[in-house]
Amino acid sequence: MKILVFAPHPDDEILGCGGTMARYIEQGAEVTVCIVTSPKPPVYDNSKAVENGWPHMIYPQAKAAHELMGIKETVYLQFPCVLLENEPRHIVNGKINELIQRVEPDIVFIPHFGDMQKDHAIVAEAVMVAVRPKYKHVPRYVYSYECLSETEWNVPHSANMFIPNTFVDITDYLQKKLDAMACFTSQLGEFPDPRSLEAVEALAKLRGSTSGFKAAEAFALIREYRGM
Repeated sequence: MKILVFAPHPDDEILGCGGTMARYIEQGAEVTVCIVTSPKPPVYDNSKAVENGWPHMIYPQAKAAHELMGIKETVYLQFPCVLLENEPRHIVNGKINELIQRVEPDIVFIPHFGDMQKDHAIVAEAVMVAVRPKYKHVPRYVYSYECLSETEWNVPHSANMFIPNTFVDITDYLQKKLDAMACFTSQLGEFPDPRSLEAVEALAKLRGSTSGFKAAEAFALIREYRGM
């Protein structure tokens, strides 16, 4: 089985489906993560980049997290972070479609379209364009994930609500998710910051209590393509 996870920014993939990825990997699945944007000037100061060729300090953090998880491949599209709306839509859509056709995933995970950060909505929309049943390869399942500090902090409106209908038991994988998230030292905060390890664990336990597990990740099944 092949899994493709789209993350607008490094760490979104761990926050949204780190436990689920760990579960799939242990079961023998090949997991690819696509980081769509990268921190670039003028918004981000890259003078603090690690002196080994990395363009920004978050790259080695993502590398460490993905190696810990056992992720097969990490793809960086390197569109500008928090400026994705300025990129030509056909180029963003095209790069994402090219990746889907190359990887040929059975399952695709995307950020929630109603997230507060605009990059998340653009990535979700671009992937949905690419998974239409008109191309050579069509993923069988498309799920959206929630992302702490993005999904729950947007304007409270029905159009922005995350309504999960699928829950994955990550009881045995929660610690790996937390360990992977701990690699992102530049992104972590102290509780009650939503991007604290305590908050990540609390959400997993809340979703678990909703679905009868000790810990879980919640998703919204967006598409299922089933042959006759």
